[in-house]
Amino acid sequence: QVQLVESGGGLVQAGGSLRLSCAASGRAADSYYMGWFRQAPGKEREFVASISWSGRTTDYTDSVKGRFTISRDNAKNTVYLQMNSLKPEDTAVYYCAAGRTRTPSAYWGQGTQVTVSS
Repeated sequence: QVQLVESGGGLVQAGGSLRLSCAASGRAADSYYMGWFRQAPGKEREFVASISWSGRTTDYTDSVKGRFTISRDNAKNTVYLQMNSLKPEDTAVYYCAAGRTRTPSAYWGQGTQVTVSS
């Protein structure tokens, strides 16, 4: 079992930046793929980014490439999502996830709200 706790969400103006953090605990947390998903009001949850346990493999959805960067610190069992050049369409609840695939979905955090004003 893996527990995930997100932090770092908030309100920011378009063009601004935020960094989300996800602290993982539990069995072999540092051996899992970690990822971020988001869900905007009235929309389905969508994949944003993921990172392998080694940090050498990352994946991003096209809409965030060049703006968002995912990273992890296994010594702290924490994964980060640095979000730059934020747009109003990035507004959503962002969820941290862990699993054995490049779109991890076995374990979920509670979510953190990100709101980008225009």
